[in-house]
Amino acid sequence: MGTLKFKLTVAYDGSSYHGWQTQPSGRGVQDQVERALARLFRSHPSVVGSSRTDAGVHARGLAAHFEVPAEEFRMPAGHLPLALNALLPPDIRVRSAARVPLAFHARFGTRSKQYRYQVWNHPVMDPLRRNQAWHVPRPLDLAAMRTAAADFVGRHDFRAFTTNRGTELLDPVRTLTRCSVRRRGPHVSLIIEGEGFLYKMCRAIVGTLVQIGYGRYPATAVPAMLAGKDRRQAGVNAPAHGLVLWQVSY
Repeated sequence: MGTLKFKLTVAYDGSSYHGWQTQPSGRGVQDQVERALARLFRSHPSVVGSSRTDAGVHARGLAAHFEVPAEEFRMPAGHLPLALNALLPPDIRVRSAARVPLAFHARFGTRSKQYRYQVWNHPVMDPLRRNQAWHVPRPLDLAAMRTAAADFVGRHDFRAFTTNRGTELLDPVRTLTRCSVRRRGPHVSLIIEGEGFLYKMCRAIVGTLVQIGYGRYPATAVPAMLAGKDRRQAGVNAPAHGLVLWQVSY
């Protein structure tokens, strides 16, 4: 009867997990999704995600796919999120599921990814956001941050904005189509969109922009940082818990 492939859109609070990818500890979000699928389908499908996220990073729209023999799939496709969510921890939810062509690939077929980073810019932290936003108590110069953010847009060598994983970085060039800063009261949101990202690249960009916002670097510093290709010349990595993988486009 052949094989069926499904695309899942997954949201999760990453506070209790070691990132998306499966872990020896079993504390990857992928581990939880695969356990739920194993209870639904005897073939124990494996899951391929669109992105790896760091420990503590959240997601609203991570995409993933899995394959299952057609004879094992005995429910309407629209019931799949309900069935999985009944088996998943409450901090992980499948938002939608759809059958896709066998040629679809959640990782290699991506056109762009959007991340959003939340900053709480007030002397007193909102306790309800403590696991979802970086508390920055110092005043921020939003105009300087926006000037600097615009310099990240385009195709650049982002070697100065990635963390060394202990392996050779073969291709440090990435294209950003958006890097913007919004403010609503004390809530500052940084939106970063591009074709792909290096390890901890978003967090390095955010950390640099926040440091520009309180005067550690000038608003015009980003082009020299990019040209220098030296991680030590750019800003700190923002904490993981403020970052959300917002959506993935195909």
